[in-house]
Amino acid sequence: MSYFFKDLVVWQEAKTFALEVYDISDSFPKQEVYGMTSQIRRAVVSIASNIAEGQGRLTKGEFIQFLGHARGSLLETVTQLEIAGGRKYLTTERLNEVEQKAFQLLRLINALIDSLREQKGRGAGA
Repeated sequence: MSYFFKDLVVWQEAKTFALEVYDISDSFPKQEVYGMTSQIRRAVVSIASNIAEGQGRLTKGEFIQFLGHARGSLLETVTQLEIAGGRKYLTTERLNEVEQKAFQLLRLINALIDSLREQKGRGAGA
């Protein structure tokens, strides 16, 4: 396991995803600046932030907990993207593209959680 969060593929993908969602939200209507734009940006930044914070914790159990927070923030972001799509702030095609990336990121987070649980179950550095 990496000992620095920037080395984690899941963190790198979460950061890339955040930058993409920021780009998408740049085109949201100006009246959403304090609403949808602000909310979706907080949620998407929280994904990579929780991965980094969890990796910096002392136990695998704490890391798993923070990965759970990252998952929650990712699903919150997907929900907000769905609402933005429903408001026609992005096209259906663009929404589908970004959701595919979100679900790939979800798979990476889930795989890391599974790996950590397996290591923890074997008693490896809990």
